Amino acid sequence: SFPSTFLSNNNQSSSTPVQSVSAPSVLASASASLPSVSNSIVTSGISELKSSSGNRKARVLYDYDAANSSELSLLADEVITVYSIPGMDSDWLMGERGNQKGKVPITYLELLN
Repeated sequence: SFPSTFLSNNNQSSSTPVQSVSAPSVLASASASLPSVSNSIVTSGISELKSSSGNRKARVLYDYDAANSSELSLLADEVITVYSIPGMDSDWLMGERGNQKGKVPITYLELLN
């Protein structure tokens, strides 16, 4: 709800009461209704990747242009090798294609067996 100083500072002389909206409850209900299926799939894939030592293959879901030289540009439907590095952000994996290597966003990947 708005502080009373904002409500009384209104230039209109109206006796209509102002309804207050509780933002936290609106945000909580919106986030509660968001599907979490994709997050659980990605999380389980990361857990499996981190628990297994070595490399896995991943299919690229969308084109991705590297933002800098530490990242690897991707083309949709290509298959690359991915692995995790301890201490690296969990939203990223290291990807390799031939002799090219760089960080790739995990949301752009489908981990394969």
